[in-house]
Amino acid sequence: MKRKANHYRKRRGSGWAVLACSLLCAVAVCAGVYFWLGGSLETVPAAAPPASAPPASSQTGQAVSSLPPESAPDAASLPSSEPEPEPEPEITTVRVSASGDNLIHDGLYLQAKKRAAAAGKEGYDFAALYEHAASLYQNFDLNLINVETLMSDELTPSAYPRFCTPGDCARELYRIGFRGFFLSNNHIYDKDGEGLASTLRFWDSMPEDAFTSGLYADEQDFPVCEYNGISFAFLAYTEMTNGLSTPAGAEKSVIYTSEEDVIRRQIEQAREKADVVVVSIHWGVENTHEVTDRQRAFAQKLADWGADIVIGTHPHVVQPIETVTSSDGREVPVAYSLGNFVSAQDRVDNMVGIVLGFEVTKTTQPGGESEIAIDNISATPVVMFYERYYANMRLYLLRDYTDELAASHGLSGVTPAYVRSMLEEIVAPEYLRLD
Repeated sequence: MKRKANHYRKRRGSGWAVLACSLLCAVAVCAGVYFWLGGSLETVPAAAPPASAPPASSQTGQAVSSLPPESAPDAASLPSSEPEPEPEPEITTVRVSASGDNLIHDGLYLQAKKRAAAAGKEGYDFAALYEHAASLYQNFDLNLINVETLMSDELTPSAYPRFCTPGDCARELYRIGFRGFFLSNNHIYDKDGEGLASTLRFWDSMPEDAFTSGLYADEQDFPVCEYNGISFAFLAYTEMTNGLSTPAGAEKSVIYTSEEDVIRRQIEQAREKADVVVVSIHWGVENTHEVTDRQRAFAQKLADWGADIVIGTHPHVVQPIETVTSSDGREVPVAYSLGNFVSAQDRVDNMVGIVLGFEVTKTTQPGGESEIAIDNISATPVVMFYERYYANMRLYLLRDYTDELAASHGLSGVTPAYVRSMLEEIVAPEYLRLD
């Protein structure tokens, strides 16, 4: 937001000196006339003729101007003693969130279909799945998420090993505040050319302020969006597509992490077009909290090429948040894995994810030079809940997840105490928001 410049008021000059001058001159003239006519005073000797009288003085001993009143300087024309205010820099901020893997297994969309039918509606009702966490996203100017599956209104929904999710799921994510959707992951080619074309058509049908990243027609095909006067470029890459090749004749395709020259060029182009370069990357080893040497080495390359923040997904569990120093001296935050957002997986640690939060500040000097800072990094935990036999699946913020809910969880051991202790071992305390 803009800082307001200070406003100064000019000091007003005094007109008392002019008034005193006029009164004393009038007294002197009257006295001169009196003595000229022969008058006398009993205790005061006769005054000298007016022509030789010295200038009259005020009671404070200051000389009174002998200039006629009309020639005295006007107080309003006197220069102000206050300095002109210095122009202040313009400061704008954007608060951003990023959520992990939105992994829709069949139990999730089948329950959504039943809820819609019970309400007499067509399609799928995913509101209950997200409603207990939805309030968090009102705290941010921009919300991002990794969409782990195809989205389509045309294809039959399916789950592991080749996922396809009803489009109503993405529409519900949009409704609760998500606008940026990362599509580069190992399931994007699950339905071959037909699935890729269908998901592209679906995303094209979404509102104009929704955007995707991770499928490219060419190297220049990435979104650049502006929020509160700060421009963002969004890039997304994946290590793999589960052995599936880019479909023949595909309109768009992923960029693999092995294509380092392409990624470097793309990040450099993004830096020329935007204030901030956000990179989402699908990498690492599933179901481990340990960051691999390969992840750390590639994070350093991304920072050196120009990324401002790196957001990792794919392991389905939470991994640490660290900062790497780029070759040009920038401190680049790296969240190696946000874990799952929603899923019906069956490991205790798969039930836990974090919502990454960060604040981008742009300071623009009066001369036009600007600086970008990324700070106030946070990790807000979420817990995926379901009862026995995967009933009543829904997502909670950890702060709202109780021992009573844990007692009815379909997986034993998903307690608030366990989740807290696990996260405290993985995420640095300066980032973790447990309350």
